[in-house]
This record gives sequence, structure tokens and C-alpha cells, in this order.
Amino acid sequence: MKILKIISVFILLFLISACSSIPSNTSNSCSIFNERYLWFKHVNKSEKKWGTPIYLQLAIIKMESDFDWLAKPPRQKLFKVIPYKRPSSSFGYSQAVNGTWEQYKKETGNKLAVRSRFKDSVDFIGWYTNKSSNILNISKSDAFKQYIAYHEGWGGFKNYKDNKKVINLAKRVEKQSNDYKNQLKECRSSLSKKKYIIF
Repeated sequence: MKILKIISVFILLFLISACSSIPSNTSNSCSIFNERYLWFKHVNKSEKKWGTPIYLQLAIIKMESDFDWLAKPPRQKLFKVIPYKRPSSSFGYSQAVNGTWEQYKKETGNKLAVRSRFKDSVDFIGWYTNKSSNILNISKSDAFKQYIAYHEGWGGFKNYKDNKKVINLAKRVEKQSNDYKNQLKECRSSLSKKKYIIF
């Protein structure tokens, strides 16, 4: 009986690590989905639900966490040596902060959502970019402005022109978004044909 419990724990840990490990090439959307086909189903569902393109969802995750499910901001240091608190509560694939995540769960009714789950993270990004579109009148395909709204918040968006750092980040997201978009042209149709695969 004890051996069965130990085996069950090992199997569970294996499944968690297999589902949560970082893809080998996070700069190529086709490579990502070849390794994580269920991720394609999740981003595709989010795109249909919120209208946010798959390539933009991926580009935001690439910038925010590089697909690390346990990503957190690095700790600040006291006197440049002593580890101190983290600058924000950002966590998971989407790097959503506590307050915005709670707002998402309340507005969508997805009460069991967790930031370390890819499915919930891309649904959050769809929800957030949809609100950015409604609040700030930003096209859902405008990776540059959508990322600025994502990074700075809806209230801070109006001041982005004075922030060279966030502008440079947004340009990188825009380029990555375009790269993902072009890559998807090569593999999206074949991925869509696998819709009956359940594993």
C-alpha cells in the first residue's frame, strides 16, 4: 500500500513537470505548439472568446515570463547584497499581479483560476487585452500599444510616451508578435487538423 502511494506521488510529479516545463524554443510558435499541443487549443479558445490573436498572447507571455510557469520578479537587494522583497506580486506565465488577477476571477467567474496554469493565463491575457480595447480603444492586433497597456495598466497608459524603457519593451513585443504571426502561417492549418487529439 505504501509503495503504491510512493509510485502515485512520482507519477503526479512527473505529470506536473512534463506539463509545466519550459518549451525548448520559446521564440518559435510552431516549435512551442509541437511540444505543447494543448497550449494551442488553449490560445485558440482564448482567441475565439476574446478576439485577441494567438501571436499576441504568446508575445506577451514571452516578454513577461518566457513561458516559466513559476516566474516571479527578482528580489530587490539591500546594500546591493542582501536579498529583500520583490518589487511586485507578479507571478506565473502572465505575470499578473494579485489585485488584477482577483478582478479577472471576479469578472469572469473563473474562481479556481491559478496563474501557474497556462490555460488560465491566456484567458487572463484575452480578458485584459479585451478590456484595454474597450477602455483605451486599442486594436487587439496592435501589439505595441496593447503591451504598454498591459505593462503600465489602464491608468498609466496615457503617460507612456515619457517612458523610454516601456517603449523599448513594447517594440520587442511587437517584433516578437510579428515573428509568431509569420511562423503560425506555416503550421496553424496542420495544428487545427489535430483537433480530435485529446492528449
